[in-house]
Amino acid sequence: MQRTAINPVTWSVEMGFNQGELVSGQTRTLYCSGQTGMGDDGTPRHDGDMAAQLALSLDNLDAVLGKAGMSLADLVRLNVYTTDVDLLFQHYGVLAARLGAAGAAPATTMLGVTRLAIPTLMVELEGTAVA
Repeated sequence: MQRTAINPVTWSVEMGFNQGELVSGQTRTLYCSGQTGMGDDGTPRHDGDMAAQLALSLDNLDAVLGKAGMSLADLVRLNVYTTDVDLLFQHYGVLAARLGAAGAAPATTMLGVTRLAIPTLMVELEGTAVA
């Protein structure tokens, strides 16, 4: 598989994401459901703590990827849904650090939403990985 970053502008690279990712010769594609700050038992964790929910959402996304023999490095698309965009930006370093450490800069969209499926959840990560 070959991945090529597509960036007609450069400001997004400085923020840790590519405008697009061209994937050729792919062998497997994994479409991940939205991952949130839910514990292994299916209960929400870290009520009111955006940074902790974001970290757990990343852990859960990484676990789905790992079960498929992939990692965060294989993400080509990441959708971020949050109930509080301003608060998420205050803790965006949690996400950027994990993606940066994995060498990942997936095409990313962030959306502010009224609420997620469970009212105490503040952030949800939905990814597509190719390996």
